[in-house]
Amino acid sequence: MLWLLLCTISESNTLLASDKHRLIVLTDIENEPDDAMSLVRFLCYSNQWDVEGLVATTSVHQQNKTAAWRIKEILQAYGQVRDNLEKHEPGFPSAAYLMSVVREGRADYGMRAVGKGMDSPGSDLIIQTVDRPDSRPVWVLAWGGPNCLAQALWKVKDTRSQKELEHFVSKLRVYTISDQDDSGPWIRKTFPDLFYIASPGFHRYGGYHYATWSGISGDYFHARCPGGDFSLVDNNWVDNNIQNKGPLGQQYPDIKFLMEGDSPSFMFLIDNGLGDPEHPDWGSWGGRYEYYLPKFEKWFLEPETRPLWTNAMDEVLGSDGRWHTSNHATIWRWREHFQNDFSARMDWTIKTYEQANHPPVPKLGHESYLRVQAGERVNLSAAGSSDPDADSLSYKWFLYGEPGTFAMSTARTGSPLKINDSDKQEAWFIAPENVRMGTMHIVLAVSDKASPSLSRYKRVIVEVQ
Repeated sequence: MLWLLLCTISESNTLLASDKHRLIVLTDIENEPDDAMSLVRFLCYSNQWDVEGLVATTSVHQQNKTAAWRIKEILQAYGQVRDNLEKHEPGFPSAAYLMSVVREGRADYGMRAVGKGMDSPGSDLIIQTVDRPDSRPVWVLAWGGPNCLAQALWKVKDTRSQKELEHFVSKLRVYTISDQDDSGPWIRKTFPDLFYIASPGFHRYGGYHYATWSGISGDYFHARCPGGDFSLVDNNWVDNNIQNKGPLGQQYPDIKFLMEGDSPSFMFLIDNGLGDPEHPDWGSWGGRYEYYLPKFEKWFLEPETRPLWTNAMDEVLGSDGRWHTSNHATIWRWREHFQNDFSARMDWTIKTYEQANHPPVPKLGHESYLRVQAGERVNLSAAGSSDPDADSLSYKWFLYGEPGTFAMSTARTGSPLKINDSDKQEAWFIAPENVRMGTMHIVLAVSDKASPSLSRYKRVIVEVQ
């Protein structure tokens, strides 16, 4: 059963090489400050993944140049703190290695850089990476235009058999921060089986008003993403928590437009126990997405020709005391947790292990998939959870209603599921009756009582029969 394949998450904060996701970043860095911001955060988590490429690209905002020099500039600062990061968690790649996988795409916009004779070091790297004898999929994270990926796919389609093309496409996972050139719609139309996460916006005529990724910080000048705590995503927070922490922090620019619009693409892959990248509808720090054919009403959005993983809605009580139902909420609902985590990781760049905080290690006292009968008492246990710094822990069990198939009322109107002792290590509930049967997603959040407080998760899927 497909559900039984979930939650093979390590019981520690250290990932084995075989557990790591392989990934390539495509970035239009220097079009505005946010790519540099995202790269600083990305490097603080780079022990989580096998980073196989950092490719400077173009986009609708930067159509005729690339800026690999800026990637290298930030990598040089990372090289000064990498050994200190390694004291806190193992597996951080050397700056020399990361320098060796920096590439550039063609300095041209969108589909003008796709076709015969349009290969680039960036598109060649994508093909070489996917072709390696490694069964793990390759995640391509497009922070700017994805025309390097489009060229790689074009070449494979032009030079290989249909079976070979299908195998190549099956190894790819794509997360784009909207469509920042016209190659994204072409990719989706031409390769309908490609795993693709995107949020509408930045089609040929621009516009990002509905983009899920803007929930990372919201446009706090215009409050397009109300509900989240904006004090965690302003320049004062950045100065205190990021920029004043060593050489890498100094590479983090001031916020001018939107803070870190590209970060959700890799936050989706952070191994914190919350999400499963193969199930975007489950939700994670990088947002929640559902698979369907979107129908856009705005004139500037080109019609889609195939389903894709795109906007999903969560209903969340915001920091303003009001309920908000939006795709942005699928990200900002976790804002305090992921900002605290980033601040702590920046501490790792300059502090000893004893001076810094480290995330707790939650553990379930039972299986992560439970089958129960309606009306049955269900016991939940976080027995065995621990903290590497010996900090005291707090617990929160809650129903994440949107990912499940169980017929539940909304969070706002009240759920028929009452979790007793939801703030204790041991909790319980009675499986609801007189509603349509299905699955419920219950999340355990374990947080330490330190500064900044760090959180990790476990997800329990309960099938009510």
